[in-house]
Amino acid sequence: MKKFDLKLLLASTGIALGLVMMVIGLNTGLTGRDASGLPDAIENISPGNNERVLRQSQIIVDFIEGYQATMYIDDIELPTTRLDELTSNGMQPKPGAQIDLPPTAIFDPGNYTISYLPQEGAPIAAFTQGEHTGKVKYWLIINGEQKSRTYSWKFYTD
Repeated sequence: MKKFDLKLLLASTGIALGLVMMVIGLNTGLTGRDASGLPDAIENISPGNNERVLRQSQIIVDFIEGYQATMYIDDIELPTTRLDELTSNGMQPKPGAQIDLPPTAIFDPGNYTISYLPQEGAPIAAFTQGEHTGKVKYWLIINGEQKSRTYSWKFYTD
């Protein structure tokens, strides 16, 4: 009969507990989309929640197909121009085509994005130093704006 080895038992138990803890950690860790806390209708935002940006940084919210939105920065509703309204025939501009963008939020119905670039003549010419709040009111196009929802996040300017 073999002699009982306490050191071997403790080492085996430690290794087993370490493996169990790794499996639990991998199964409960939040990464990617789950960690972002974004609603299902929003694929991505830039800048992300609590990110630091430059004073002239563009704000972009990317929706899944079928949504339209209005953007607010620091409780200022930004006028929105649809990209398809900028051409005389109402069609999407051809790739590489040059168009003049007005100093408003721009909704791109082909990509379901809304973006805003601070500039002279716009409601916000540049972001001041400190905390800012971005907000989008969004809705499924087929349901109409009366069934809209909102999402807010914070970003900071140095």
